[in-house]
Amino acid sequence: MTTVVVFAVIWRKAGASFVWYDEIGSIMLAWITYYGAALAALKRGHIGFDGILLAMPYRWRIAAAVVGEIVVFAFFALLAWTGWQVLQVLQGMNLISLPSVPILVTQSVIPIGAVLFIICEALSLPEYWRRLREGISADAAELAEALETHGTSRT
Repeated sequence: MTTVVVFAVIWRKAGASFVWYDEIGSIMLAWITYYGAALAALKRGHIGFDGILLAMPYRWRIAAAVVGEIVVFAFFALLAWTGWQVLQVLQGMNLISLPSVPILVTQSVIPIGAVLFIICEALSLPEYWRRLREGISADAAELAEALETHGTSRT
């Protein structure tokens, strides 16, 4: 995306802008957002309040985490299903600035990104549960990992 933006700016300054730049730039931003969200889910890097969760009694903590995970999985399953429905509606349509590119290709990021998010969330679940049961916050785990990494690199 950075390359496209840089070249588009250079060409625009030269007086010959790309007709497809705005549309493709927006699509690329959406792709980066969806796929980046899945990567953040894999690393459990989304904003969270585990301090509140860890302050709860053990049973409440587990129950709240289960409810939270169910809500996340349900939301992204609904997003994937809805994204698939959107693709059915958009069949046969093409981009305006690039008529050879089907809109299905550009909008496929919705169901694909949602399914990737579900997969990444599921893959990161065992470590999350371990930390939750042991009462370790994500910040403390990240700090311990950073200290371990930097401590071993100095020796």
